[in-house]
Amino acid sequence: MNAHLLRLLTAVGLAVGVSASAPQPSAAPAHDQCAVIPHDCGFPDALSVGVPGWMTLQNVPSQVSSGPGWYYDPRGWVEVDGNGAVLSGLDIPCSLDISASNVTIKDVNVQTSGQSSFGISLRNTSNVTIENSDVEGRNTGAGRLMAGIKDIYGNSTGTSVLDNNISRVATGVQMDEGLIQNNYIHDMGYIAGDHVNGITVGGGTTPVTIQHNTILVDEGQTDAISLFQDTGAEANKVIKDNLLAGGGYAIYGGEKTGGKAARNIVIEGNRISTIYYPAGGQWGPIVYFTPGLGNVWSGNVWDSTGLVITSP
Repeated sequence: MNAHLLRLLTAVGLAVGVSASAPQPSAAPAHDQCAVIPHDCGFPDALSVGVPGWMTLQNVPSQVSSGPGWYYDPRGWVEVDGNGAVLSGLDIPCSLDISASNVTIKDVNVQTSGQSSFGISLRNTSNVTIENSDVEGRNTGAGRLMAGIKDIYGNSTGTSVLDNNISRVATGVQMDEGLIQNNYIHDMGYIAGDHVNGITVGGGTTPVTIQHNTILVDEGQTDAISLFQDTGAEANKVIKDNLLAGGGYAIYGGEKTGGKAARNIVIEGNRISTIYYPAGGQWGPIVYFTPGLGNVWSGNVWDSTGLVITSP
């Protein structure tokens, strides 16, 4: 069941006084409930982010096939090529490619699948906002998405990814700049050869803020959040106030064996859950992080107990 339908059924159930399949808030959440019912602790989940359950979406291309700044390409994707375009209220059963700037994607459901497929891709863009949308593969196996939201060339600027529900993907969000905030990334997809990431940053010194997301990676690899050095040394990254679980390690902290030292990596106020592994990730909560050079590890706690996780 896709997330949009789940929220709609939940809203209907509550309106008529019957139970729904989605979890209901408890009166007084304990520490270990945050990853089980994230919205009880103020974190995003399927009931609080993504396309609102009451919205009726127009199907692309059967009901609408174009609008100001965008069109359905008969080869099988939606192209956004007009600066300032706004896409809202659409149900898109294929990839959404953005090659323009000052674009807003809001209240859109993107569902597709494929070995090399992307839900929403950015190509040489600036000031794109993706918010309150659902991005999902068709299932967690062969129908999974390779990446939910991806900056293809790693050179977009001013990107904001806000309040989205992302699922059945091998990688939730892959970008090297901007703001990634209040998203729910969960029910990851996997086929042989995949590296599974909640949010991954490939490197560089451009600032990235990853804040107040719920990222639940029900796989033993690779991470909930990763700062890698694929394109250069990591610097100027903030990972703050997230609810994380799973992966090989919940967080990869920006260093690399034999690589350059990471700088100004701030990891603070995160909750790491043990719902999948006793150590948060299969092997631990964090790896490849070294204090100093502006790097900070502070106030990160175990979701199960509230106890502080000591500096790596």
